[in-house]
Amino acid sequence: MIGEFSLRRGNARSGSGAHWFAARALATVARVAPGRRALVRGDSAFCSHDHVQAAVRAGAWYSFTIPKWPTVTTAIDAIAWDAWTPIEYPHAVADPDTGELISDAEVAETTFTAFVSRRKSEHISCRLVVRRVKRLNTGGKTGQEPLFDTYRYHAFITNSTLSAVEADATHRRHAIVEQVIAELKNGPLAHLPSGRFHANAAWLGFAIMAFNVSRAAAIAAGTPAARMATVLATTIAVPARLASRARRTIMHLPTNWPWRHAWARLWAAATGPPSLATI
Repeated sequence: MIGEFSLRRGNARSGSGAHWFAARALATVARVAPGRRALVRGDSAFCSHDHVQAAVRAGAWYSFTIPKWPTVTTAIDAIAWDAWTPIEYPHAVADPDTGELISDAEVAETTFTAFVSRRKSEHISCRLVVRRVKRLNTGGKTGQEPLFDTYRYHAFITNSTLSAVEADATHRRHAIVEQVIAELKNGPLAHLPSGRFHANAAWLGFAIMAFNVSRAAAIAAGTPAARMATVLATTIAVPARLASRARRTIMHLPTNWPWRHAWARLWAAATGPPSLATI
């Protein structure tokens, strides 16, 4: 579900004002699901002091990709060589003799103080989790073997209590918002822009309401993984025949319609008494 949305004027950078939206969204999450801990995840464009503070004030975990600042590079260089743990990664295999995971990807962590350029009271102590992947041997085509392994490093800061491996897997997980944006672009947002800012803002509001209704309908129908287009094509666009009898409207559904059970669940949820909310 989408809790916060807005249009911005001009060529604003990705992270501009993100902490304001995060604070409002986290407040909504706290009202909807009290007692549940939220995780705020973002790339380096959103790694700012205000954004991290917004997550901390809301009691949420955060996981932000951090730019390659000199302090980050120094912290990575200080990680001991034997502190790296192989992780599950594409094409990773198990050693037939030892059972250990053989992978070109490893993860390690260290303590870190972020935003040291600000006043000391605004420094943030956190965990720096680093994933390193071996670079390809560019001299392999000429038959030259590398003298030593070189790596690409991907670092992020977090305050979660997950292990380094779990925190890395969580951070690498595909962001839900990317799928949401893709669905909106393929649907109602395909009509933008109109050339008028306020018209675009109104249309965006309608698009978000339609998306949230589609997500609620998908969950009520028992198909939570169904996307907006799927819900419209299979559950909303009902292949039914309407008939009138004794001043009553009767809906005749196809006998072998594969979505009949999902539609029946959605109908019961929409027309029946409200059910008790569960957390």
